[in-house]
Amino acid sequence: MSETERDAELAGEWAAALEQQDEAAPAGVAEPAPKADAGDGQRNLDLVLDIPVTISMEIGRVKVPIRNLLQLTQGSVVELERLAGEPLDVMVNGTLIAHGEVVVVNERYGIRFTDVVSPAERVQRLR
Repeated sequence: MSETERDAELAGEWAAALEQQDEAAPAGVAEPAPKADAGDGQRNLDLVLDIPVTISMEIGRVKVPIRNLLQLTQGSVVELERLAGEPLDVMVNGTLIAHGEVVVVNERYGIRFTDVVSPAERVQRLR
């Protein structure tokens, strides 16, 4: 199977997973914001939409002294403060935007958002 065929198959599997998500979406989930009017506003929005951001999923944290960090070896276990089964934090450039759960499609990890932090809450957390 060529790389293009594999990419197409993977895209189809992700599309199917997204369709399942849409079917199972709870009532009250916000719809995407409408597009801005054409003209200067759209051009400015296009500039912002092309800015790359880093999305990371955090399963937990722990603070350890450097002494303990230096003692870690292959096979070491670091206990996190979060319990198994709790939702992951979805961070964009270090800012919490959502909580979610891990999904696997065709041996690749993804995340399904279970709760999205409102823009007002995000701004309040920045202060």
